[in-house]
Amino acid sequence: MKIDIYTASGAKKGSADLNKSLFAAPVNEDLMHRAVVMRLANARRAIAHTKTRGEVAYSTRKIFKQKGTGNARRGARSTNLLRGGGVTHGPRNVANYTKMMPKKERRAALFSALSSQAKDSNIFGLESYAVEVPKTKDFSALLGKLPEGKKYLFVIPEKNEGLERSARNIPGVSTILASYLNPFDILKADKICFVADALDKTEKTFLTAK
Repeated sequence: MKIDIYTASGAKKGSADLNKSLFAAPVNEDLMHRAVVMRLANARRAIAHTKTRGEVAYSTRKIFKQKGTGNARRGARSTNLLRGGGVTHGPRNVANYTKMMPKKERRAALFSALSSQAKDSNIFGLESYAVEVPKTKDFSALLGKLPEGKKYLFVIPEKNEGLERSARNIPGVSTILASYLNPFDILKADKICFVADALDKTEKTFLTAK
């Protein structure tokens, strides 16, 4: 499988071969779904929090005496039966939504996501992008010459301040280090661009010898 390679000016220069282990792996939708759910769950923060009857700011004084009033027995106003009292079984900010997946399954989900995008011809390469002064206008002009898409993911082999600063203010464009590739970001993008040596970096990171 081959992908088109573009220059920093947006001209098509040639093509490059994709590693079959990464980009021609069996597509497992179940693993990809689990990987995406894990990513979203691990990013979730427990914000909702209710107070129990021991935490509300009420006096513990008995409202009225136990007998002789004709009413049902009543204790403190902090009870969960009264308005303003504590909440029973309410949400707490100590909830843990963390999910885990074995390493082999995470790798298989990543390869499935890359293979799915490669199968749909959504992957291309950029020869290089090095500028002394980052300019969003120039990078936006480059996007107009690349394969059309609404959401771009630029995969870089290492920190590239010129590219990252040029792209960060453009809606729908994001960058990621090759060593941090994950199914969530891959599947969210319409087009994926591997910049310079990002393909080699991806192979070295995720195709390590056992």
